[in-house]
Amino acid sequence: MIFTIGKFLNSIKKPMIDQLLELDKQLLLVINGIGNEYWDYFWYFITNKQSFFPLYAILIYLMCKNKTKRSILLLLFIISLMITFTDQVTNLFKDGFERLRPCADKSISGLLRLENCHGFGFFSGHSSNSMAAAVFTILMLKSKLPKYIFLMIPWSLAVGFSRIYIGKHYPFDVICGWTFGFFSGYLFYFFYKKISNKYI
Repeated sequence: MIFTIGKFLNSIKKPMIDQLLELDKQLLLVINGIGNEYWDYFWYFITNKQSFFPLYAILIYLMCKNKTKRSILLLLFIISLMITFTDQVTNLFKDGFERLRPCADKSISGLLRLENCHGFGFFSGHSSNSMAAAVFTILMLKSKLPKYIFLMIPWSLAVGFSRIYIGKHYPFDVICGWTFGFFSGYLFYFFYKKISNKYI
């Protein structure tokens, strides 16, 4: 792509945007710098998507419980569609803005505690996907687990924080990921309820 969103923004960049980006870098360095090797293991566990496969399985089981076969198939289809949509839109933004991950940016990577990486980071896929999953499951299970299901929000916040901690994303990448994920989760819950009420 010869002309990208990132290049366009660079062409119109103003001092205020520079200041915000600089603040973003400073916040990253503060968060990345507060860690130590003992906390590293914990946050690497949190940032690893495979760590939460048992949680995903339990949540899907609870959402499918007492539903008809058609309703379960629709639910699984909507969840798959939500994950695909959220993930692919995230990738479009990354390719469009071309903002390097902190650990891939030579101007800052040397100041980070953890390893180098590659690729673009705006916005965070972990943050968008986790928040979409959190919002969707809260809306689906709030009547079944009213006291506990809202813990999905702190879980998503922890996943996003882990991305800053290990130097894979700037705070702004994560905040934008959470924001997009929130709307994505709500949108696909709305689709599910709309289709379910009409056809199931």
